[in-house]
Amino acid sequence: MKFLPRVFPVNCYLVEEEDGLTLVDAALSRSAKGILRAAGAIGKPIVRIVLTHAHSDHTGALDALKQALPDVPVFISKRDSRLLAGDLSPDPGEPASPIRGSVPKKLKTRADILLREEDRIGTLLALSAPGHTPGSMAFLDTGSGALIAGDAFQTKGGIAVAGQLRPGFPFPALATWHQRTALESAKKLGKHRPSLLAPGHGPMLKQPGDSIERALAEAERKLERQ
Repeated sequence: MKFLPRVFPVNCYLVEEEDGLTLVDAALSRSAKGILRAAGAIGKPIVRIVLTHAHSDHTGALDALKQALPDVPVFISKRDSRLLAGDLSPDPGEPASPIRGSVPKKLKTRADILLREEDRIGTLLALSAPGHTPGSMAFLDTGSGALIAGDAFQTKGGIAVAGQLRPGFPFPALATWHQRTALESAKKLGKHRPSLLAPGHGPMLKQPGDSIERALAEAERKLERQ
């Protein structure tokens, strides 16, 4: 699903499972009705909500969805669960970069389940992908090979690794916590050779391997110049 596609495109995804739908990300505060309508059109209930990271454009409708679906569990990484609660303090050993981007300040909902690397959520494989935020995650659909990347990559304004500025859509870069970490995570995700790249911002890309390689090479060159 896309929200504000021309001005500030924000994507969230419904993954169909045998027991219902997994919603990946909760988009903007005004997105709840659209998400529920889309689930209704599919004809299956939303049975879990999974968050790639805690920025407000990925958690905006979370409180409204939780009010409508009080028994549906919310999943996020242990690290970003602190951001979800408004805690911006660093973990020991993390790069000393400030948290960037809009972190929820009035969100009531808290995670029910804290995710770790290689946890399974239905057909989705959780992949730790820090960089955009310290606890960002991506999700690989082990059936289709699709990669729901959160903001590890963007395609709006041209494909880019988190932290690499695209003048046509600079917001993911400006909201990235640590560029080198983001690049290492993007390299890891690329090794899974996804059949489809489903980013948080911008159109999905089929067979994105070559595009991912170009984005990785560009990010490496730019970081080496810094």
